[in-house]
Formats: sequence, structure tokens, C-alpha cells
Amino acid sequence: MPHHPAPPAPVTLPRLSWGDPSSARHVLLVHGLGSSAALMWRLGDALAADGWHATAVDLRGHGDAPRSTDYSIAAFGADLVATLPSSKRGWDAVVGHSLGGAASALAAASVPSWTRRLVLIDPAIVLEGRDAAVIRKSQERAFADNRMETVRQEHPHWHPQDIELKVDAVARASRWAVEQTSAQNQPWDVREAVAALTVPTHVIAADPAVYSLFRGEAAAAILASNPRLTMSVVEGAGHSPHRDKPEETVRRLREALS
Repeated sequence: MPHHPAPPAPVTLPRLSWGDPSSARHVLLVHGLGSSAALMWRLGDALAADGWHATAVDLRGHGDAPRSTDYSIAAFGADLVATLPSSKRGWDAVVGHSLGGAASALAAASVPSWTRRLVLIDPAIVLEGRDAAVIRKSQERAFADNRMETVRQEHPHWHPQDIELKVDAVARASRWAVEQTSAQNQPWDVREAVAALTVPTHVIAADPAVYSLFRGEAAAAILASNPRLTMSVVEGAGHSPHRDKPEETVRRLREALS
């Protein structure tokens, strides 16, 4: 008999929420590497205004979430599956950015009833070569100089709350956890999970002319691997469209959820 390793033990993720908890529609928001639940505020706020109850989580090693030694994408995915008590029906939608997109895809592929639909914001489906180096360097830079002025210089168009919350997210994230997330996921590749998704999945990609993880031939091959996948691009936005071009990103998100 083939030996299947046991899935990673989940940790319980802290939550923030927007909107009426008794709403009929529930959406989970999942942040990226070195970020936090609070940084999903723009999406939570917009969806709450549309009548959703939006819940954002801090991923393991980030914000107030438990620390662990396991920072595999499988572990992040197991934590997300565990966000739903067994008595509850699945999420109506899950929105994941970057690492959060990869972990959400893994969760949705492993437990098809976990969510009814998926929106992946510039997801890190495959991370190798230059992209892996770019992400690692940007994390190193963030931890090396976590001042408000530095973030503002790098992202002059960001909302003041995004600047405050980015500083807060880096201060509260475990630097070791962020480094281990790169180190433990060699290869970083969830293409198999994405090809196996059974729910409607929309990718909101960043603009390759600025910087995007979901672009070119690799993105085209991923889209071709599953007929449930669709894609749109937020022009002029870098890897965090919900901070670079929030109005346009919210518009794309509303279209994907309508």
C-alpha cells in the first residue's frame, strides 16, 4: 500500500470581520506573505457594503496567529480548511492574495465543499527563479527597514491605512516564519491543485508591465489546465492590486462574485 503522509496539524487562525454576521453570504479573505488579516480591509469593507459578511484571518506565523515549525503551503492550506466548523456549510466565496491564493487553491482542491467559488488575487501558483528572488528580496527589505516613511516612499499612492497596516503587519509577523515559507516550499508549485479545482475560480492578476506573479506562458498554461478558471488584469497595479488600485480591484472582485 502506498504511504500517504498525514496532512499537517492545523492551527486556529485569529479573525477580523466586516458586515453583518447573520448575512446569508459569507466570504473568507486570505492575505499574502508578510501581510495580515487587517490589510484585507479594503475588500472586507467593500463586500460588507454589498451585504456580505467578510472574515479575514491572520495566517500561521503572521499577525496574532500561532507560530509553528511547519510553513509548507500544505500547512497554510490545512489551517484554511479548518476555518470552517464541520457543522457549517462551506464558504460562499474565498478570496486569496499571493501565498493566500496558493493556500486557498490547495484547500479548495483538497476539500471541494470548502467553498462555492474562489477568487485568486495575483496568486503565487508557481514561484521559482527570478520571481522567488524578487519576493525574497522584498521581504528582506521590509524587515530591514520597517518605517512608515520607507513604505510611503516605496508606495506613494497607497491609502494611509495601508501604509500603517503594512508597518504593523511586518512588526507582528515572524521574520523566521516568512523566511521559512520560502525555504520550506522547494519547489513552490500548486499547479496540480489548481488543475483539480471543481469550483468557479477567477484570477485577478496584476499588470505584468508593473509586476505580476501570474503572467505570460506560465499563466496561460495554468488557465488552460482547468475550464473553471477565468482571468482579468488590473492595469497599472503591481503585485498587491487591492492596495495599488483598490477601486479597480474591488470592481473586478464584484464582477467575479456576481
